Amino acid sequence: MSNAARQLEVDPAVRAELDRLRDSIDNIDAALVHILAERFKYTQQVGQLKAVHALPPGDPAREASQIARPRRLAETAKLDPAFAEKLLGFIISEVIRHHEQIAEDTRS
Repeated sequence: MSNAARQLEVDPAVRAELDRLRDSIDNIDAALVHILAERFKYTQQVGQLKAVHALPPGDPAREASQIARPRRLAETAKLDPAFAEKLLGFIISEVIRHHEQIAEDTRS
């Protein structure tokens, strides 16, 4: 039986609940994208400030505290702390990459 045929057999109430939950997930995904965009707007400003004052793109002490804080928040929120740490680690690596690019552009 095809996937489409199986979907037709789903109880309408179950389908409605599934659609409702998926709509909520889609809304949260949209919010996450907007929150990340806002965060990166500020980290770009930090990168500009660092470049103008010849500061290094990375700040290991700040990065360590930035990773530790969400790990604690994740534990409180019942989210896998390792996942939160990986996610923030990825975000921080992107910020540093942006800061390196800003510094390079400023020197040029």
